Amino acid sequence: MSNIDKIKKAATHAEEIIKDSAASTEDRIKETTANAEEMARKVWLAGLGAYGKSYEEFKGRIESLSTDSNKLFDELVAKGQKLEAQGKSKVEEVKNKVASKTDIESRIKQVRSKLGFNDTDSDQQVEELSAKIDALTAVVAKLAAKKA
Repeated sequence: MSNIDKIKKAATHAEEIIKDSAASTEDRIKETTANAEEMARKVWLAGLGAYGKSYEEFKGRIESLSTDSNKLFDELVAKGQKLEAQGKSKVEEVKNKVASKTDIESRIKQVRSKLGFNDTDSDQQVEELSAKIDALTAVVAKLAAKKA
C-alpha cells in the first residue's frame, strides 16, 4: 500500500468519524434545543400560573374586604342610630330642665314683685325705706305736737 492509499484510507476514516461526530453533535443540538424549548415553555406556564393564582387571591381579598366593609358600615350606622337616640333623649331632658327652671324663675320674680322686692339693689331699697321711716317719724312728731 502506498502512502497515498494510506492517506486516502485515513481521510476516509476521518471523514466517517466526522460524519458520526456531526450526527452525534446534531442529535445533541436537537436534544438541547428541545430541552431549552421545554424549559422556556415551563417558565412561561409558571408565569401564567403565578398570574392566575395572584389574580384569584386578589379577587378573594377584594370580595372579603367588600363584605367586611359592608359589615363595618352597617355596624357604624347602628351605632350612630343608638347615639342619636341617646342624644335626643339628653337634649329633651335638658330642655325640660331649662323649661322648669324658667318657670321657677318667673314665679320667683312674681313673688318678689308682690312683696316689693324688685330687681333693684338692696342698698337702694334700704335707703328708700329709711326715707319713708323718716317721713313717717316727722308726721308722727307733728301730730304729737298738735295734740300737746
